Amino acid sequence: MKICDLHTHTTASDGSDSPAELIRLAIDAGLSAIAVTDHDTIQGLKEAKDEAEKRGFELIPGVELSVNFKKGNMHILGYFIDENEEFFKSTLKRVQMARAERNPKILRKLKDLGISVTMDELEEISKGGQIGRPHIARVMVEKGYVKSVSDAFDRYLKRGAKAYAPKSILDPGEAIKVIKGARGIPVLAHPFSLLAKDRDELFSIVESLKKEGLMGVECYYTEHDEAFTGACLEIARALDLIVTGGSDYHGKAKPYIKLGRGKGGLRVPYSCVEALRSAL
Repeated sequence: MKICDLHTHTTASDGSDSPAELIRLAIDAGLSAIAVTDHDTIQGLKEAKDEAEKRGFELIPGVELSVNFKKGNMHILGYFIDENEEFFKSTLKRVQMARAERNPKILRKLKDLGISVTMDELEEISKGGQIGRPHIARVMVEKGYVKSVSDAFDRYLKRGAKAYAPKSILDPGEAIKVIKGARGIPVLAHPFSLLAKDRDELFSIVESLKKEGLMGVECYYTEHDEAFTGACLEIARALDLIVTGGSDYHGKAKPYIKLGRGKGGLRVPYSCVEALRSAL
């Protein structure tokens, strides 16, 4: 079966592989296509496109936007975006400014807790990409404050933790509008992170997003078990939404997630790419 990975990150945001390296890794992993979906940035797309074209590999230009949500975390993926669309670019600049303003707040909170992480250290580890919480977590690991990136998030960086600071400035409907304005296809990322109490609540959330213009759901995902994947597929069918999937690969930032395979058992069928192309 031809497989793909429609959710990946590079050094342009919080991944550890350059865009070109990611393309080479995707080919080595036997994937038929990949989408680069860095957080709130399209900085890595040109390099990825150049490498993919050179190697005759199928690349889908994408982005992952963080949005406000009352509980859990909500992200909206955008596929086949026109990265030159002016309103889209200006919106990304606003979001990136919010990201930049958030980092010093987190560092101050960590300092109050006796944990020293500097912007110089973050700039070095980010390799010129956008700095975010995963970079802070990696520095904390390297300096021995925590045992792992997940430990850093659980104890200090996740929502409600001691050093957490809010960031998102977009509402879901605004993110969907921005993606569609850039002639892209908006898809709800990793629905498990919404922390819906049951299938009915999840259905209600997705249904309300469809009314805002949502076109798809990321049903196949690293953290989705078989039952949750099945529930997402049922909801997508019931609401006539595109089915997509991805590993959320970050490289060394999340070493337990393998490109195209997640924790080992993920298989995203190439039909997801075909469905996205049909929607264009």
